[in-house]
Amino acid sequence: MARIIDVIEVPNQQRDEMVRRLPEYGAGDFRFGSQVIVRESQQAVFFRDGKAYDTFGPGRHTITTANAPLLTDLIGKATGGRTPFTAEVYFVNMREFLDEKWGTSEPISLRDPDLGLVRLRAHGTYSLQVQDPALFVTKIVGTQGMYQTPQITRFLRGIIVARLTDMLGEMGKGLFDLPALYDEIGAGARAKVQDDFANVGIQLKTLYVNSISPTEETAKAIDERAQMGAIGDMEAYLKFQTARGIRDAAQSEGGGGLAGAGVGLGAGVGMGAAMASVISQSASGQGNQQAGGGAAPAGVPDIMTLSEAAAYIRVGEEGVLSIIQSGELRAKKIGTSYRISKKAIDEYLSS
Repeated sequence: MARIIDVIEVPNQQRDEMVRRLPEYGAGDFRFGSQVIVRESQQAVFFRDGKAYDTFGPGRHTITTANAPLLTDLIGKATGGRTPFTAEVYFVNMREFLDEKWGTSEPISLRDPDLGLVRLRAHGTYSLQVQDPALFVTKIVGTQGMYQTPQITRFLRGIIVARLTDMLGEMGKGLFDLPALYDEIGAGARAKVQDDFANVGIQLKTLYVNSISPTEETAKAIDERAQMGAIGDMEAYLKFQTARGIRDAAQSEGGGGLAGAGVGLGAGVGMGAAMASVISQSASGQGNQQAGGGAAPAGVPDIMTLSEAAAYIRVGEEGVLSIIQSGELRAKKIGTSYRISKKAIDEYLSS
């Protein structure tokens, strides 16, 4: 015969333990006359066949037909008050649970007015308290089949994330607008969630949004967009980069002497139009003055590279190289590169 439980109590329920089942497994054998000891911040709910019956508040109680009428109706009159009946007792923790965590296990996909499709993660905290222990046991234990705290909090987090996702979609705000709306989002999510919590006997006390952040992929796309914005005029930027790359290639050992024309001049042939556009735009005003009055462009160095000399004379690098090799223009060859003085070019032009 199963052991009859005469004293029903949970003296060591932890502060973060929402509910404790007695017995832990199977059904308990109780009888009228047994003692039920309920401590402060506890409620004891008798549960059988998927339904919550009598509830006992803090204090010492003796199970009788008077204080357990629903159980009496269930099992009928007990002969001599000594007939055992089977049930489970759930001791519900009535304390307020503070600083509970919620967060998205998977990123939320949203349409963003600035970025298009974004994937976000959200995290925050909330607090709750069991309001109706009988309803809580019926809905959470009887319907959901859960009585361990991690199972229950996982179920509650799912409700929060679902309602938050729905609200963010309805708001239609961009990612960059969300940080200024954390309080409003938290209040709106709480309003949506509290009815769901009330349906399982729980009162949602507070709900806060601590962060809404992009995933790594979305953050990378945001960084690229920020870099584009910092550049400004992309066409002008590309022209500038092209001209600078050709200049650097011409100055290098591989491109300055035309022996490495595949690096230097080869790139210039492929992007000559862009380079010409940059040069003409940067020197249009000064170039016109030089053509009309013979004035030299401002900022011309005293010692020039082959490409700078070509730009100064306004001919191709091959032309400058040709007159150097013919002896008409004095230049100094250093390795595979040439250095030409402005004075030598001016003398050549005036000869």
